[in-house]
Amino acid sequence: MKHASTDPTNPLTIGQAQVIVDEWIQTIGVRYFDELTNLAQLVEEVGEVARILSRTCGEQSCKTGVNPAHLKEQLPDELADVLFVVICLANQSGIDLTEALRRNLEKKTQRDSTRHRDNPKLSSG
Repeated sequence: MKHASTDPTNPLTIGQAQVIVDEWIQTIGVRYFDELTNLAQLVEEVGEVARILSRTCGEQSCKTGVNPAHLKEQLPDELADVLFVVICLANQSGIDLTEALRRNLEKKTQRDSTRHRDNPKLSSG
């Protein structure tokens, strides 16, 4: 039987991801890194995402011998690394990311209900 985290036919909720990451940490990772170490890990992983995007979507060029298409193939894994560390930080801080995301989306909806629609920089015209 496949674990929910490895079965591509079984959608993974944020809550399930938090449980799976916690199980992974407890069984394979030994323990959570402290929060500051995880923050450093998060910054490192976000830097990897930035490196890929700056070279494949931005104006930065790749080093000699680096294939931009191969670099872009690494983006899903690097984004998953970011998500993994965010989940670790949430877990060790006792944060339910599902609820936090719901509240955050409500806040953004109230605050930005017309802000982006009224921004001339974002108009398609």
